[in-house]
Amino acid sequence: MSQAQQLRAESDFAQLPDDIPISANIADIEEKKGFTSHFVFVIEVKTKGGAKYLIYRRYRQFYALQTKLEERFGPENKNNPFICNLPVLPAKVYVGVKQEIAEARIPALNAYMKKLLSLPVWVLMDEDLRIFFYQSPYDSEQVPQALRRLRPRTRKVKSVSPQGPGFDRLAAPRAEALFDFTGNSKLELSFKAGDVIFLLSRINKDWLEGTVRGTTGIFPVSFVKILKDFPEEDDSTNWLRCYYYEDTISTIKDIAVEEDLSSTPVFKDLLELMRREFQREDIALNYRDAEGDLVRLLSDEDVGLMVRKAQGLPSQKRLFPWKLHVTQKDDYRVYNTVP
Repeated sequence: MSQAQQLRAESDFAQLPDDIPISANIADIEEKKGFTSHFVFVIEVKTKGGAKYLIYRRYRQFYALQTKLEERFGPENKNNPFICNLPVLPAKVYVGVKQEIAEARIPALNAYMKKLLSLPVWVLMDEDLRIFFYQSPYDSEQVPQALRRLRPRTRKVKSVSPQGPGFDRLAAPRAEALFDFTGNSKLELSFKAGDVIFLLSRINKDWLEGTVRGTTGIFPVSFVKILKDFPEEDDSTNWLRCYYYEDTISTIKDIAVEEDLSSTPVFKDLLELMRREFQREDIALNYRDAEGDLVRLLSDEDVGLMVRKAQGLPSQKRLFPWKLHVTQKDDYRVYNTVP
């Protein structure tokens, strides 16, 4: 690159908004039980403005993004003067253990994201790319399980000290050490049995972050007894309301689904989920239209239509705006057949 080109590129980058992502790395994979059991990649994103956050993405979301970028910026698009060499996305894998497939994809997906975020500014400003790396409300509500590929976060407490006059010892989350613990690194907090540790955050189900005698670090939960736990957080589980019809009886069942409320399921995944939940194979999926009649779902297009029709409708917190009506496959009496 010539000096003039380099200066132009630096000038373009300087004009980008601060929320533009500049790097992304996979911190872990997690299994989710959504409309189907699947693994998501937990990705740490850093922005031009210095922000850092986690997003949760499936491979199918990578694939959808790549497809859209190829349509806009790939060599096949003769109408767009802004074309470029897009990175190659790892191919789909149809056979194998889901967890092993996800683990094996991590290096290639990290390389893919690195190349993607090194493309010209017009690609970085693409709406779909920005949405992909944007932390949605669903992302922000998730609690990471391990983050094996990131060092757990720690911090030094400066503004609040357990010895300070403004510190309420009775109100602060705290734990009592049951055994001596000697940290293996500077990240880990060492303490003696009987020490009272003031808790700062929950890293995951096995590790906490706390401070004792002016030192801050992480330590295993199994070494302490919780004296006062953190305040309970709002349940982040989303629920799908289902109406199940058998003979003349209709029952309501809310099913926990680890998916964003705005997501649209695949028909096959939705059918398999209902078959597992109701322990029946001979069922049909339906939604109720504006006139109050049941409409049978037969394809992904039908599911998409149902989701779109439900957008903007009032809904309870944590509840999908669309509802499923599960009927017996051969029972056509539930439909309004009057012309």
